[in-house]
Amino acid sequence: MLVECLVFGLISWSMTEGRHEVQQVFAESNSKVVLPCVCNASSPAITWKRNQGTVWRQEKSGMQFWGYKWLQRGAQRVRCPHPQLDRGDCSLHINDVREDDGGMFVCSFNSGGQSETRLVMLRVITVSFSSVSPVAGMKVSMRCDVSPQPVGASVQWGLNNSTFVSTSGENPKAAQWTVEETASVSLTGKWTCVVAHQGLEGRASADLTVKGILHPSRDDVVMYAAVGRAATLPCVFSPGLSPSETSWHKPSGPLPPSFSSSSPASKPAWDQSARLGNVSFEDEGIYRCAGVVGGQSLSRRMQLVVAKVGRSVSWRKTVALTCQLTDTSEVARYQWVHVTFDPSGTPLVEPIQEGKTLYMTNGNDEGVGDWVCRFYSKEGLLGNVTHRIIPQNGPLTESTSPFNNTSMALSLSVLLVLLVLIVGQLYRHQQWRTQIFHFSALETILHARSNERDKGQKCQEKK
Repeated sequence: MLVECLVFGLISWSMTEGRHEVQQVFAESNSKVVLPCVCNASSPAITWKRNQGTVWRQEKSGMQFWGYKWLQRGAQRVRCPHPQLDRGDCSLHINDVREDDGGMFVCSFNSGGQSETRLVMLRVITVSFSSVSPVAGMKVSMRCDVSPQPVGASVQWGLNNSTFVSTSGENPKAAQWTVEETASVSLTGKWTCVVAHQGLEGRASADLTVKGILHPSRDDVVMYAAVGRAATLPCVFSPGLSPSETSWHKPSGPLPPSFSSSSPASKPAWDQSARLGNVSFEDEGIYRCAGVVGGQSLSRRMQLVVAKVGRSVSWRKTVALTCQLTDTSEVARYQWVHVTFDPSGTPLVEPIQEGKTLYMTNGNDEGVGDWVCRFYSKEGLLGNVTHRIIPQNGPLTESTSPFNNTSMALSLSVLLVLLVLIVGQLYRHQQWRTQIFHFSALETILHARSNERDKGQKCQEKK
C-alpha cells in the first residue's frame, strides 16, 4: 500500500512538473464544492480518483460507478451532472464536504486517443471550539483547521462580519490557527476563519454561544430614569440558566427604600432584574447584580442617572425650568417639547427650543401642559423627564410631582394642628368665662342678704 502511494505521489509530481498544473480549491466543512475539470464531450469515459481510490467513474456505455466512501446508504455525495457532460464539463460536485475529503483529486478522460488528466487540490476548512457553549469567565479556544494544511498560508479571524480584536485590544497574529480568550457575552456570534494561500482565499464559519448575563451585555452601561417614575435595573442571564446566590448591591450606600429584587412567579429564573418603584434624585449611582452559574461567579455593574426638572422664579416673575441630571457626561444637547391635548385627548407636540433651561412668564396660560425635556448624546436620544403645569386662577401652578404632593400634605397637616389648637384655646376661654359668671351671681346673692341683715339691725336700734 505504501509503495502504491509513493508511485501515485511520483506520478502526481511528474504531472505537476510537466505540462499539468494543480488547481487549488478551498471548501468549508459541511458545504458543497465543485472540483473543476474541462474534458472532451465526444469521450464519455471519465474517471475521478483521490489517492488512487475511485471517487466516481463513467464508462463509454454510460454506466456510472461510485467508490464505497462516496456512496453510503444509497446517498450519492458526488456526481457529474449529465447536462454539463454534454458540454464538455467533467467537474465533480461534492455534497456535505468532510474534513477527511481533503487531498489531491485526479480527473482522467480520453481526448483524441490520448489520456488527459487534471489535478485539483481540495483543502477543507473547519472551525471548532473547545466548548460550543462556555460560561462567561471560562477559557475558550477557537481553532481553524485546513485539511491538508498548506505551507506558508496566512489566517485571519473575524467575529460577526468584523475583524476580530481580542479582549487585550490586539489583533490575532497572522497564521495564528488557534485563538484563546476568556469567554464573555461579547464573544457570542459567528466566528469566521479566512485562509489565504497563493493568491486564493477560503473561509469557514461556526457559531459560538457564551452563557452568562446577556443584559446588560457589558459593565458600566448607563441607564436613565426620571424622578417620581418607576425604573427597571436589568440583570438577565442566558435563557435556561438558574443562577444561585443572586444579589444586588450599591457600593456607595444602602439600596433605596423603593428597591425590589424579588422575582414574581411569572418571571423565569434567569431574569433577576430589579425595580425601583419611585425614583428619587438620591437614587443615582452604581448598582451591581451578581449570581453563580456552574461554579462561575458572574456579575454586571451599571450606572443609574436620575433626571428632574428644577423650577425657579425671578423677581421679574419669570419662571425658569431647568433640566437637571446627576451625571451629564454623555449629554450633548437638550430639547424642550411642549405637549398639550385637544378636546378628544389627542396629544399635540410642539418643539419649543434647544437648551438646558426654558424661560416663561409666570401667569401665562400658554404655559399650561406637559413640558418634556429630552436629552441627547452624539448618537441619539438618552431619555426624557416631564414637568406638568396645570391651569388655575392666578399664577401658573406646578404639577403633581411626588415632592410637591409631600409638601402640600405637610402644609395641610400643620394647618390642621393649628386649627385644633385654636379651637381648644377658644373652648378653654369659654369655660373660664362661664365659671366667672357663676361666681359673680353667687356674690350678688350674698351681698343682698348682707344688706337686708344690716337694715334689720338699724330698725331694731330705732325702736
